[in-house]
Amino acid sequence: MAVIRPLRPLRAAGGKSGKPVVESRLQDFVVITGFSGAGKSTAMNVFEDAGYFCVDNLPPEMIRSLVELFVHKGSKVERAAVVSDVRGGVYFEALRAVVDDLDALGLSHHVLFLEAAEQTLVTRYKETRRRHPLAPEGSIAAGVAAERALLEPLRGRADLVIDTTGMSAAMLREKIAEEFLPRQTVGRLSVTFMSFGFKHGPPREEDLAFDVRFLANPHYEPDLRELTGLDAPVVEYIARDGRLAQLYDRLQALLDFLLPQYVAEGKAHLVIAIGCTGGRHRSVAIAEHLAERYRDHDDLDVAVAHRDLEKQPRGA
Repeated sequence: MAVIRPLRPLRAAGGKSGKPVVESRLQDFVVITGFSGAGKSTAMNVFEDAGYFCVDNLPPEMIRSLVELFVHKGSKVERAAVVSDVRGGVYFEALRAVVDDLDALGLSHHVLFLEAAEQTLVTRYKETRRRHPLAPEGSIAAGVAAERALLEPLRGRADLVIDTTGMSAAMLREKIAEEFLPRQTVGRLSVTFMSFGFKHGPPREEDLAFDVRFLANPHYEPDLRELTGLDAPVVEYIARDGRLAQLYDRLQALLDFLLPQYVAEGKAHLVIAIGCTGGRHRSVAIAEHLAERYRDHDDLDVAVAHRDLEKQPRGA
């Protein structure tokens, strides 16, 4: 049986009305729990994308230690979320006690409980070919039934219960964001326009990539070779035959369609890579132009990165 250690009280005597014994920067602490296969990983990703400090598969006793670390003087963590479920084994029984005495911290906290219909959970496990943690050698249905018995008391302690039956990952993300996250963090997509040079290797983290090596190459102009796509003469040279304007017309039309779709889907990060030969001229100019165009969109957080800008020109 798990040993249950009370949380160290952070308030002076008098309960919730008393002032915290220590000043803490922790503003919100979320415990995510529920059925295996109900979407806890998706839920954790929502909080992580919103800037929460997140930990998966944390036994209850370690939750106590983690919270006490967060409220310790000097901690810079303001928002945190943890996933704790039956993977914690016997220690999961202590989670009810942790939830019961979290009030003693005097800090904002919430319990999110995710569930789904038994057939939905069984189907999800079969699709992923994973074993249920409570029935590693038996049937998935038997594992779900055993899990239900363990979770029932904890379900009643939840601040929000979400039934994910029939919900897509995007729908679950949207539901959690609406319930838990500040309005300004909901539906914002972080977009990075990254320039790179093919001669230095392909990008590794891109979601979309565009090859612009068909445009006029300033590298072959002695007066422009040492400049970059940040310099006006280079941009003017690339644009002189009209193909750059044609590219912008078509590429911006594509992005005008795609970006709202990604926002609606709940996507949090998008890297759009623009590649030329050396990564110093054409790709840099285009990445800068696109970042400037989309920077003022309310549902986007736009950044620009130039992977190979500082590399010295060599060869053609």
